[in-house]
Amino acid sequence: MTALALPPPRDPALPYTICMVCLGNICRSPTAEVVLRAELDRRGLGDLVVVDSAGTGGWHVGGPMDARSSRALAARGYPTAHRARQFTADWIGRRDLVLAMDGENLSRLHRLGGTPDRVRLFRSFDPSAPPSAEVPDPYYGGRQGFEGVLDMCERAAKGLADLLANGSASDAQ
Repeated sequence: MTALALPPPRDPALPYTICMVCLGNICRSPTAEVVLRAELDRRGLGDLVVVDSAGTGGWHVGGPMDARSSRALAARGYPTAHRARQFTADWIGRRDLVLAMDGENLSRLHRLGGTPDRVRLFRSFDPSAPPSAEVPDPYYGGRQGFEGVLDMCERAAKGLADLLANGSASDAQ
């Protein structure tokens, strides 16, 4: 399977499921979730693909999105409602595709039982990104870091939506 081929749906009768994952589920993964969902809706694919997000850590479970992420998203017209959740091992078998924001979380997901065909880096779908590109954690930085994360998520979401629109998830072997 190539880096840009999508794994087939676990159940072709159900919507394709994608989970975005970062560390705390308050900055990067909820941003990626909102952006991908909006891109899919824009293309008329919103009913065919279910997108959610979670963190590998549980520190922020139940809490809102980081205010800086919310501001960056709202400034571009995206919705910002969110409650943080923690990714658990049983989710691996219930998602068609799990997308990590960085190598550390990718490794954690693989240790939970994720396989390379179904657990990947989100930026692997950004055609302008180098191999193994990550979405860096903006948590300890300023506004520009959150804007940069949003830019990266928009590019990767477009690349992923292109593949989903072309039906490569149902065609992948």
